Amino acid sequence: MSLILHEFAASGNCYKIRLLLAHLGRPFDRREYNILNGETRTPEFLATINSSGRIPVLQDGARFLPESNAALWYLAEGTQFLPHDAFDRADTLRWLFWEQYNHEPNIATLRYWATYGGGWDVQPEAKRVQIPAKQAAGEEALGIMDTHLHGRAWMAGAAFGIADIALYAYTHVAADGGFDLGRYGHVRAWLERVASMPGHVPIDG
Repeated sequence: MSLILHEFAASGNCYKIRLLLAHLGRPFDRREYNILNGETRTPEFLATINSSGRIPVLQDGARFLPESNAALWYLAEGTQFLPHDAFDRADTLRWLFWEQYNHEPNIATLRYWATYGGGWDVQPEAKRVQIPAKQAAGEEALGIMDTHLHGRAWMAGAAFGIADIALYAYTHVAADGGFDLGRYGHVRAWLERVASMPGHVPIDG
């Protein structure tokens, strides 16, 4: 049975799984849900796909795997996209955790509010007051990446892998959330390297 990706295509978290599957050349089916209309909060979705009501969810046969970076690890196991060296594997995990804790909650959230949430100005006050802190934390995350990429081609290990895919997904569209990538030369060069890899597909592909 082929893989099924339950997704909202514009999401970077969903895109990262599609990007890895494209590099792997693995066939898969796509099931689109409109999160703006609450399609992942229906009783059926909660009972059969993911009880937390979130996507992406990678379905392999009768098994369902939520959390985008867990899906990346599962798909990359035994391939060139996950290092064999124990330290490099642990370092890959480090960046996957960091992406979800330090990067995505700031850069992705501001992008979502700006592009799919109607704009920053229409957000409830409880969200608007968070914007400066999220901007600062997002800039800090991009700065950490820029420093890390000085003198190295990839985020973890010596080759392109899932740490790069996980971080590329929202970094390459960070401008949608008001971030100026022109300030981060090493990040911009890395984005170009990722996009030039054979098998690359765009987020809207």
